[in-house]
Amino acid sequence: MRRSVVPPLALAAALALGAGLLPTAASAAVPSAADPAVGAGASAGAATLDGGRGHDRGRATVTVPTLVARATLSADFLADGPPSGALASAANGRQGPFAGQVIPGFSGAVDAGDGTFWALPDNGFGTKANSADFLLRIYRVTPDWQTADGGSGELRVGEHLSLRDPDRHVDFPITHGDTPDRLLTGADFDVESIVRARDGSFWIGEEFGPFLLHVDATGRLLAPPVPLPGATSPQNPYLAPGEQPTVRASGGFEALAGLRDGRYLYPVLENAYTADPDQRRRVVHEFDTRRNAWTGRTWDYRADREGDLVGDAFWVGRHEMLLVERDNFDGAASVVKRVYRVDLRREDRQGFLEKELVLDALDIANPYGIGAGDGYGTGDPFSLPVQSFETVVQLRDGRLLIGNDNNYPGNAARVPGTPDDTEMALVELRRERVRPGEVDVIAHRGASGYRPEHTLAAYALAIRQCADWIEPDVVATKDGVLVARHENEIGGTTDVATRPEFADRRTTKSIDGQQVTGWFTEDFTLAELRTLRAKERIPALRPGSAAFDGLYEVPTLAEVLDLARHSVTCDGEQVGVYPETKHPSYFDSVGLSLEEPLVAELRAAGLDHKKAPVIVQSFETGNLRELDRMTKVRLAQLVSCSGAPWDLVAAGDPRTYADLVTRQGLREIARYADGLGACKDVVIPREADGSLGAPTTVVRDAHRAGLEVHAWTFRAENQFLPADLRSSADPAAHGDLPAEIRAFVDAGVDAVFSDHPDVAVATVG
Repeated sequence: MRRSVVPPLALAAALALGAGLLPTAASAAVPSAADPAVGAGASAGAATLDGGRGHDRGRATVTVPTLVARATLSADFLADGPPSGALASAANGRQGPFAGQVIPGFSGAVDAGDGTFWALPDNGFGTKANSADFLLRIYRVTPDWQTADGGSGELRVGEHLSLRDPDRHVDFPITHGDTPDRLLTGADFDVESIVRARDGSFWIGEEFGPFLLHVDATGRLLAPPVPLPGATSPQNPYLAPGEQPTVRASGGFEALAGLRDGRYLYPVLENAYTADPDQRRRVVHEFDTRRNAWTGRTWDYRADREGDLVGDAFWVGRHEMLLVERDNFDGAASVVKRVYRVDLRREDRQGFLEKELVLDALDIANPYGIGAGDGYGTGDPFSLPVQSFETVVQLRDGRLLIGNDNNYPGNAARVPGTPDDTEMALVELRRERVRPGEVDVIAHRGASGYRPEHTLAAYALAIRQCADWIEPDVVATKDGVLVARHENEIGGTTDVATRPEFADRRTTKSIDGQQVTGWFTEDFTLAELRTLRAKERIPALRPGSAAFDGLYEVPTLAEVLDLARHSVTCDGEQVGVYPETKHPSYFDSVGLSLEEPLVAELRAAGLDHKKAPVIVQSFETGNLRELDRMTKVRLAQLVSCSGAPWDLVAAGDPRTYADLVTRQGLREIARYADGLGACKDVVIPREADGSLGAPTTVVRDAHRAGLEVHAWTFRAENQFLPADLRSSADPAAHGDLPAEIRAFVDAGVDAVFSDHPDVAVATVG
């Protein structure tokens, strides 16, 4: 298997043709896609996606985003000008004032067409209050690219354009309002995105208003700032006393795409409107530059999670644009740093723009070792794990330039304690042929050996590790929303026990005949649950995962489905989702049935059909029979190593899991299910000394009944391994997990559940 993402045909064509409308003539200063050291024609490739998962084992065409060039500017570089940062917050050993103008990374860039770029820093140090000494500028930068053939990797700063208002178009007080040039500062505007028009002027997206600014080729403001009707941030200079802002601080025009037909701009709000009931919605607006007016047309883009931000946008065709979606984490904690493609003509069933993944900036092939040794994420694969991934530009030859705002001096994603440099990287989308593995890998609760289970961080890491499926366990909140938790008792997987406001929610309940004490999802609304943060369930065994405690929210099933359907496996297929309904009889008893909302979520995501990459599983039998009548997706009957399905126990039915895996039992399962999710000991039991024994006939019998067999759960720690495959007496040390997996593959299983999907993928091929 190979790390890869597959752009759709339309995007591949657009990237190959360089369909952007900015003047981006090729230059010898930029490494050519035809250069043998870089590779030829990779961006022109097409890809074929299979709507389902796992059964077509022919060769697939995938596209591998590959790093071909990189250049950096020292975080401590100072441009000419007066001191800056006198009021900036100290961080990473740096304290202002600084002896010149800081360049705190770039929030947007324009290809100048001659091997250089016009690059736009933001307002300086984050707020109006601390950025009055930061001058707003557009810098011309020249990368001396580091490539496979060498190069210094330096980003050289040349001339700059000072943003200014000598014609007094700004009618509210500005820092240098009493000077002839009226230079604009970070206390006046928070500039974040930039597009160049055919006449050489620049349009700039801003966040304090939010406003659109139009400046000429020298940086001179050409007209008053253009506000967006109905959109006001807390920093808006026209906000009346007592008036409530409708846009969050720093939630304005972080992204600006255009110009379609040389006329229309498409600014995108970075965050949701404050009053929007769907806080995942990001609105795309249309602005007519000829009429200098908003057209009133809007489109809704939906982020994969509420906290994700739209970081940049770039127009790539008559109807398409690229959008950066990012989270606010950095370094190893990063979850989402992605570039998606949207087509303004295409919406999903819920009215949101269809998203198609172009690249995951946390997973870029780096076969030449470009930038190696520069800190976290500079090996192979290369990643851009910065907090503020805020630049994407499509070059004429189809490659993508990506870059960062480093929030100087605050970010230290690469080297802890050292401010991040400003980076520009060129990524080529290369076509490769791969042969899918014969055995699927199901990421058990995500990559739960490395990140707290059932978090989007665990699921996203599993996808980068080439899992074919991600597995959320599904429980309900008090208000009937399905969320991903291993159990409805959450004392061991969240920080709820440390929250005094929820101390009175601790209680004891009977769950499937067992007395359980703790905090339960059905006693919390989703809003309350969202205030909690996930933690590692077995920290003594997984201290590396526990290092991420307190960072991540409890995700909804809808968010998990969206992450999967907007992701692509390393085999070039849509990532599968394998939800387990937890304690369905219990949830029925408290009026929170799982089946109906589950099917509703699948339908809303466009995943309720026969070829959907979805398998629903359960340890109970009755709800699977019910689901068989409700949905077209595949179903899997889970069987434990001992005991019996709770719904059978509650009904007085004497059958056990052992009965379900007899030949007769398997034939009965095949009447309502498509697969068997088998505890490992059911397939290969362990001997009295704890070593791995001989396979049973369950796999053969299940196959004869028409069922696939998916075995669970494969974990690397000695505590979970057969005695003969342990590396030592240390229960937390890793043993020979590949040997265990190979034994089950040899026994004929069709898929394996693993907490360590990277190990499983490397083993099954």
